[in-house]
Amino acid sequence: MALSQSDLTRIALDITSGLANRDRFSRLLDTIRQNLHCDAAALLSYHGQFFTPLAINGLHDDVIGRRFVLAEHPRLEAIARAGDVVRFPADSDLDDPYDGLIPNQGEELKVHACIGLPLFANERLIGAVTIDGFDPEQFDQFSDFELRSLSAIAAVSLNNALMIERLEQRAVQDHAGNANDDEHVDHEADSEMVGQSRAMLSLNQEVAVVANSDLNVLITGETGTGKELVARAVHKKSRRSGQLLVYLNCAALPESVAESELFGHVKGAFTGAISHRKGKFEMADNGTLFLDEIGELPLSLQAKLLRVLQYGDIQKIGDDRSQQVDVRIIAATNKELKTEVMEGRFRADLYHRLSVFPILVPPLRERNGDITLLSGFFVERYRQKLGLKHLKLSSSALMLINQYGWPGNVRELDHAIHRAGIIARAQSESELCTIKAQHFDFSESVTDNSQQVGTTQASTKIVKGLSLKQAVDEFQSDYIHQVLTGNKNNWAATARDLKLDPGNLHRLAKRLGLK
Repeated sequence: MALSQSDLTRIALDITSGLANRDRFSRLLDTIRQNLHCDAAALLSYHGQFFTPLAINGLHDDVIGRRFVLAEHPRLEAIARAGDVVRFPADSDLDDPYDGLIPNQGEELKVHACIGLPLFANERLIGAVTIDGFDPEQFDQFSDFELRSLSAIAAVSLNNALMIERLEQRAVQDHAGNANDDEHVDHEADSEMVGQSRAMLSLNQEVAVVANSDLNVLITGETGTGKELVARAVHKKSRRSGQLLVYLNCAALPESVAESELFGHVKGAFTGAISHRKGKFEMADNGTLFLDEIGELPLSLQAKLLRVLQYGDIQKIGDDRSQQVDVRIIAATNKELKTEVMEGRFRADLYHRLSVFPILVPPLRERNGDITLLSGFFVERYRQKLGLKHLKLSSSALMLINQYGWPGNVRELDHAIHRAGIIARAQSESELCTIKAQHFDFSESVTDNSQQVGTTQASTKIVKGLSLKQAVDEFQSDYIHQVLTGNKNNWAATARDLKLDPGNLHRLAKRLGLK
């Protein structure tokens, strides 16, 4: 049934009611899915040559964390460049970014009906709505005029939400005592901290508050939580963003060259000083200096660093002259510096100078819901790097990584998905590559509500929380793959070993994504 004018009016009123942005986006997609009878829909924002999902409906949860680079996704690139409704033919040879990412579809792995609605504000592309279905004729009843009307409504909703978001950011910055130029508002894509948990929303607010001041910042948190990413976000959102962010890892700094690295030296200052050299402070003049692992800085250098913070001048090794610098310090550590001060390993006066505005980066285990988003983000990243057309997480794999404790935090999750993707690619015989539970190898047992979840002697991990059908599918997939590998990928021999009709085996393998 086509969309009437009253339908479009009701949709407009429904999605522009007083809701928070995320709720409004979800309501928009709910309404689109109900009225267009599609199997899946997504609302995407556009910036910097890639699309970011704002809300999804009918797709795997990890899709919300993916970032779709146009150069890697020809359908999304076509939508971005079209300027109007895009209807992809059922036999289009352009890969669909959502193939295999619509759950509970049995043998149907590919999208057959696909429409893209580019969203514009003031003739500028700000996003898109994608509508997908498995019936090739699913959207034939809807005219381009109706779809353009729907696109216009969605564009207004998205543009209003983005304007409100910018105003809220400006209000936070003004409250901190500094206004910022419009050109510096949208740097989030460059230093994106993926996550929608309460802990991450609080962290983002703290970054916005301190970024536009010149206060020194001390970033603390466990190893692998993303402290350097927070430092980059603070710099990118600051008025110094047009200048350098200079990085120095204090833990990797030999004491013999540490002073030269920080302050520089003149030719002949010591054996081996064959030329003048700038230090990190001089390089970061008018910009930001990020001192990572500040807790490892030798005490002898802590006093000299304190002087720079107090008076703003540096003195190169071998030079009697001092030089004024304007540098903002962002420091990071996984140590408890208060304890280091009490035990005499860190200067109290330096600690108080650095910790004017402390930021604690939460561990991954305290970021409820963010593991799924981050998983999608990393899966899409490694799909590109591994040269795969499609890469997804199975239900059991997603369940498993949500149950694991992640002592190494986001860095460990990143490395684990990279490794699992490499293993999945090596074992896959389908263009639709799937990361499964057995592709992960955790050093500790997975627990859920204090109940241990172990592994069987076979390669299949038993993951609590799966439905019986999901668990059976996982076992069948793993077992068929083992037998197939043992038969050197001979399907006929595999069918004989499994005591299955070859035709039934091929149909089962297709449904399970093995072919």
